[in-house]
This record gives sequence, C-alpha cells and structure tokens, in this order.
Amino acid sequence: MALGQHRTVLQIVGYQNSGKTTLAEKLISYACNKGLRVGSIKHHGHGGAPASNLTKDSTRHAQAGAVVSAVEGDGVVQLQLAKNTCALNELIHLYEQALLVNFIIVEGYKTESYQKVVLLKEPEDVKLLTLSNIVAAIYWPTFPQALCEKIPHFALQDEAAYLSFLVTKEGC
Repeated sequence: MALGQHRTVLQIVGYQNSGKTTLAEKLISYACNKGLRVGSIKHHGHGGAPASNLTKDSTRHAQAGAVVSAVEGDGVVQLQLAKNTCALNELIHLYEQALLVNFIIVEGYKTESYQKVVLLKEPEDVKLLTLSNIVAAIYWPTFPQALCEKIPHFALQDEAAYLSFLVTKEGC
C-alpha cells in the first residue's frame, strides 16, 4: 500500500453487541500488517468513567489535579487525561501530532463526522444508515441486505474484502 492511500480516521459504529470491538481488533491487526502506525480511540458510551487500570500513584497524581498522568511498565504506557470535556478531534490531534499515528480506529462516537463503517445486526438497526459520512456497512446474516444497497456493503463473513476496503481509500 503506497503512503497516502490509506484512510486517516475510520469510525466503527453500531449498537451494543454488534461486533464493534471485534472489527476494531481485526482492522488494527490488518493495518499494522500493512505497515501503518495505528491508534485506537474507544468511546465509553455507557455512562460514568471507564474502569481504570492505572496504578495507584498515577491515579493519585490525577486526583491531586494533574491534567495528565501516565504510568509506564514493560513498554506499555497508560495515559490519563483530565479535562472537563475531551472532544474526539482533540484526541485525534494528540494521536497524529504527539504519537505519530497515521491511521486511527475510532469505536463509537456515532454523531461525529469522520468516515464511518456501520455494523448492522437486526432489521431495526437500519436507522444507523442515516448517520453522516458512511463509507460502508457490514451486515450480519440477521440483517436484510437489501436495506443497505445504496452504500458499499459486505457480509460479516466476507472479512478479506471489507478489511481491504476499509483500510484503503479505494472505492471512495
């Protein structure tokens, strides 16, 4: 894949248990194997703060007022950023500028305006097709394929085709 032909940001949207995290894992692996430096951002959309795996000391730093605190061990850095709000575009800027990521997988944030792949599991999921910037849909066997024929669409089991399509800008 030539430099510049991959997407920069791709959102994965769908309802709970539609396969968003599984798709994110597959996309990350595929893109890394193509030589991309991949970052991911997951929206914790279930209310409240996500469970923290940060060590006690870095959490205490954050509780004391640090805007950002981190802990490193075995080459893994867990970062905690405290702001009143942290918009998706601010996180993407951080990934691109400070972490030199060139492909970002975003799980969730349905109403944001980045390019999206929609996971469709049940017939009532068709309302997701009204979201902005949909580049493709992946449908489960339980979803009527005919409902997504106006956009590029792939059966859930057609993994090779949709991974290639979603990582590259071909066909867009």
